[in-house]
Amino acid sequence: MKFLIFLGSVRNSTPPRPARLGERVTKACIQCFEQRYGEHQVELIDALDYPLDTVFKPHFAYAQGKAPAHLNELAEKIQACDGFIMVSPEYNHAMSPALANLLNHFGSSLFSYKPSAIVTYSAGQWGGMRAAVGMRSFLSELGCLSVSAMIHVPKAQTVFAEDGVTQVGENQDTWFDYFGRTFNQLIWWGQATKQHRLEVDPHAMVGDFKTSPSQRNAP
Repeated sequence: MKFLIFLGSVRNSTPPRPARLGERVTKACIQCFEQRYGEHQVELIDALDYPLDTVFKPHFAYAQGKAPAHLNELAEKIQACDGFIMVSPEYNHAMSPALANLLNHFGSSLFSYKPSAIVTYSAGQWGGMRAAVGMRSFLSELGCLSVSAMIHVPKAQTVFAEDGVTQVGENQDTWFDYFGRTFNQLIWWGQATKQHRLEVDPHAMVGDFKTSPSQRNAP
């Protein structure tokens, strides 16, 4: 299967020191996947690589064939993958606005009927867990329900080095065992939903909202 790992931080400056802790956590997640789940693929989607206009215009708002190439390419990747890993810092007890902005550029039908995993981190002791609470609701609205196990990395600057390898005094196997509980759930649900999508087209069965918000209204 193919999973996309979204790094939802564009804060590439100091303070804080060291800058952009999410890169370390994301690299560690990728290393864990490659070492323990080598039969599956994982691809990094870095929000820093997607500079977006200040005037919000999502991918689905463009006329067919007129959307920017980088949005078209990402839309195709989202549609083709089997699940998502969402990596976010915590800002004011909420998920990264950069991550929310990037995800909101695409319709929920691209994400739906696939599982997701939540990974949060912080320089402090809570590991971004308060942001994770809000991320559950956000991801459920996209249709990529998050698995029950989550990953929180407190004091990420002392846990992982810049290359994602654990720092002296930290045990990589212990951390990867911790990651594994979440990733195992993600893979289990990914396999189940992929198989069922092959048997039953969920978009045809449920019906996507395509023409008007009034389609959501009760009679």
